[in-house]
Amino acid sequence: MIFWTMFTQSLRLPNKQAVFRLNRTGMDITVFYMFILLGFVSVPTLIDVLTETNGMTANMNILFRLIYFFIFSYLPLTIVIFILLSLLAYIATGIAHLMKRKLKFSILWKMSAYTTTIPFLFYTVAATFFSVHDMIIILFIVYSLVLLIKIISIYPKRKKHAS
Repeated sequence: MIFWTMFTQSLRLPNKQAVFRLNRTGMDITVFYMFILLGFVSVPTLIDVLTETNGMTANMNILFRLIYFFIFSYLPLTIVIFILLSLLAYIATGIAHLMKRKLKFSILWKMSAYTTTIPFLFYTVAATFFSVHDMIIILFIVYSLVLLIKIISIYPKRKKHAS
């Protein structure tokens, strides 16, 4: 149930209530949510691997095709996405500093993860029906970055301390 709530809240971003509700979720839940979301993103590739009639996996048993998919598709995708999320959160940390917001990397990493929900769903649906070029990932990064800037602006500015 918590994952469904997180999913629906992430669809509502950059709504202020959704931002604060997602901010209260733990990092462990967020990481597990990303694993589930990446599992859905990988479905078109899994279908391709299982239905391939020629090539490297054509003569493999279905169990070995699943192992092949996990090792050479899902695992590298997960690693790349987690690195990209970290880079995005790092950039957002700098933007938050420029906007004079007191936000930590961990909060921005969680928000970065949640901003990927809509692009990942779009990619999954599109890749299921036709071939999608990898350059679309640049649009997804820009989308997430714009959403992060809107999310950062929701948080109040730092208070100036009297010296």
